[in-house]
Amino acid sequence: MDDLTKRGNHILSVRAGVALLVPAFVFIGLFLFFPFIWVFLISFTNRTLLGAAAQDPEFVGLGNYLRLFDFSRWMRSGEFGHSLYLTVIFVIGSLIGQVTLGLAIAFAFNRRRGKLREIIYTLVTLAWILPETAIGFTWTAFLDGRRGTLNAILGAFGIEGVEWLLEFPLLSITVFNIWRGTAFSMLLFSAALGNIRPSYLETADVAGAGPWQRFRDIMFPLISPQFVTALVLVTLWTFNVFTPFLLTGGGPAFGSDIIAIHTYRVAFQFFEFGRGSAIAVIVMTINLILAASYLFGLKRKEVAT
Repeated sequence: MDDLTKRGNHILSVRAGVALLVPAFVFIGLFLFFPFIWVFLISFTNRTLLGAAAQDPEFVGLGNYLRLFDFSRWMRSGEFGHSLYLTVIFVIGSLIGQVTLGLAIAFAFNRRRGKLREIIYTLVTLAWILPETAIGFTWTAFLDGRRGTLNAILGAFGIEGVEWLLEFPLLSITVFNIWRGTAFSMLLFSAALGNIRPSYLETADVAGAGPWQRFRDIMFPLISPQFVTALVLVTLWTFNVFTPFLLTGGGPAFGSDIIAIHTYRVAFQFFEFGRGSAIAVIVMTINLILAASYLFGLKRKEVAT
């Protein structure tokens, strides 16, 4: 094959290769680059859905961005800064919960077989793949303050229930997101742990290493690339997740107004497409920075090895 390549005898000609790639480039252009450019341009206007600005929007320059970063109102409820602050808490809580719980399940059932493992893996995976709408309404019923399942369980133990979605909205959607997304980390770490050579663990057993020592000194260093992958991908997904809207709608009093809900509310409830587009551009920039950092880290590691 190398000799053929050197002589220029490729399986496909350059024209045929380009022709096969054209549909993919068209698809990416229509559904990725064009919407991004359109949103970017709209962010410099005062376009709305209703009123004079809907038909004849005006160019406002950086006006939308300056309004978002107006520090005199930055942390007020319902403003961009407050929404970003809630999102950071939501992402950190979800990240810690999903990665820790997924790693714990994968470690507990590593190289084990049986019905218990299959049941746990099936239930956790179902939480990830079931339709978001059905899951959202199920959790709304579960956390309902009057007839919710959670309060019924607490009441059986003599514990007074609370209005979870009203008194603890951010905590509620964080726990929901952990429950929803743990499957990814579990499956990722399960595959990584399964690829560790048994001889490494057998040697550790002969040396008298306990479970924690084996995990700390052997398992974790070997699965560290998957650990970093889980951190970055879970952060990106959580930063953009919209499902909590089905539980709280961003309320009460903007108590769970994370950035995805805030963007939707500004653009599609207040109909301020210009300001909503500015928020979307900022969010996309943050996502690009996170993704670029991850890819740069992988490239550096490949060069080092």
